[in-house]
Amino acid sequence: MEPLIYEGTAKTPSILFDAEQGRLELKGRSIPENSIDFYKPLIAWVDKYARAPRPSTVVHVQLEYFNTSSSKCILDLFKKLEAVRTQGNELAVHWHYEEDDEDMLEAGEDYQAIINIPFRMILVKDQEGS
Repeated sequence: MEPLIYEGTAKTPSILFDAEQGRLELKGRSIPENSIDFYKPLIAWVDKYARAPRPSTVVHVQLEYFNTSSSKCILDLFKKLEAVRTQGNELAVHWHYEEDDEDMLEAGEDYQAIINIPFRMILVKDQEGS
């Protein structure tokens, strides 16, 4: 299965979905003009991946900000990923948030409460100067 790779823009996150590694990454900002159009190929990729997943899959989410329509699409993505876990495979979401970003931490906790996937909240230290 081919990896799904998108370069991030000012309005869309960078995407690296790698079936071989069992690693899915979303990083940056998610405020696309049309969230459904942006997330549709991601959800389709995850749907296909869920049919023959790696024994262990880790999803890294490191978003600075996302809008309400992206929030719904991200939830849909997580719902597709639940299928990986129900087949007896390991699946975890690593939700990265910055120390001063209570909203992003709460967003991760909200998803954790809705989705039947283990979440790990990971504090990202400020990386100024790097």
